[in-house]
Amino acid sequence: MIGLIDGNCFYCSCERAFQPALRGKPLVVLSNNDGCVIARTSEAKALGLRMGDPWHLVKDKPAIRQVEWRSSNYELYGDMSRRMFQVLESLFPAVEPYSIDEMFLDMRELPGAFEISVEARAKVRQIAKIPTCVGIGPSKTVAKLANAMAKMGMGRAGVFDLSTPEARAKAYPDIPLGEVWGMGGASVNRVGELGVRTVADFVAMPTDQVRKLLTVRGLKTHAELRGLPCMVMAFQPPPRKELAVTRSFGRAVTNYSEMCEAVATYAEIAAKRLRTAGLVAAGMQVFLETNEFKPKEPQYSPHRTFAIEPSQDTRLLVGAALRATEAMWRPNYRYAKCGVVLLDLYAPQSLPVASLFPTRDPSRSAALMKAMDAVTDRHGRGSLRIASTAPEGSWNMRRRRLSPRYTTAADEMLTVGV
Repeated sequence: MIGLIDGNCFYCSCERAFQPALRGKPLVVLSNNDGCVIARTSEAKALGLRMGDPWHLVKDKPAIRQVEWRSSNYELYGDMSRRMFQVLESLFPAVEPYSIDEMFLDMRELPGAFEISVEARAKVRQIAKIPTCVGIGPSKTVAKLANAMAKMGMGRAGVFDLSTPEARAKAYPDIPLGEVWGMGGASVNRVGELGVRTVADFVAMPTDQVRKLLTVRGLKTHAELRGLPCMVMAFQPPPRKELAVTRSFGRAVTNYSEMCEAVATYAEIAAKRLRTAGLVAAGMQVFLETNEFKPKEPQYSPHRTFAIEPSQDTRLLVGAALRATEAMWRPNYRYAKCGVVLLDLYAPQSLPVASLFPTRDPSRSAALMKAMDAVTDRHGRGSLRIASTAPEGSWNMRRRRLSPRYTTAADEMLTVGV
């Protein structure tokens, strides 16, 4: 038995957790540079706001002026996701994160899946302050479908249970096939030509016909909907093959020193994430981009991909990124974006060939990076950094209504007045 718990309007719920005045009001969270709507509350949906709406085009509509908006605060959202995971980890034998706000729950050896799901919702709401819904099923596909139904108000206490054949037989005839995880528009249209409209219609199809129309992937979805799991719980995340940190600038960058600050800052962020994952990088790609949406401006978008000494040392990675930037830089362009991508990632003990003459002493490097991470984990990013970086550079993406980092920066935590 598998469960799927999902934070309701997760980004907006994170904002509301620390700003109670936002509860009950229409609220949206915007993408990088305060561009498009990427999260919205039910109150905002009722006003006609859609995912992906460009904020600068819709914000002045009379019905939208009452909507509260916030810039995306990914550091806060990531930490709230971590807290949610910790609560669930204390209740279930295994928890598999699927996205920042969705997590599969191992319920195989637990009596009373419905009851413990209700308890999990209550504890996540109490401790992490995030409202959730839970779907239960014999497979990941059914659990995700049940979760979608719970969000629509079906089931009881925010939990929808499709674990039994009887429950599925009752629910499937009323669920459109497009609600199923993994059934894209093309697949739905293909079987729709045969009169297949609902999940019940799809489950009733012969397996040979499903394989012919939708190949093996569709056949797996068909089996999962019938209660035959094809996707097992992944207790360890698959190894990463690359790690990217890319950002659009809040304004055009035309100054070489500012570009170096940006590239160095992104390399530093990538190095920290690399160490958190317990990996080293043996390759790197650095790129610069002008704004392709302004064709009247001169365009130039170079990139360089190259091998580096296998390392997770911020100093080495920043140095390599800056040397690539120096080689690519051309003046008289208005740059809109840059990025650093770490490639050929390995666990340190499984490097194909260890360096005989490392640039930096490995033990000293590891000790220094451990100390840097301890300081930044305690006091926030930028509290200790490489001099060439600038976490608060004026080129940073626009975030005009950025909420504080309530849980990760000591000087931005909520204070209680006397």
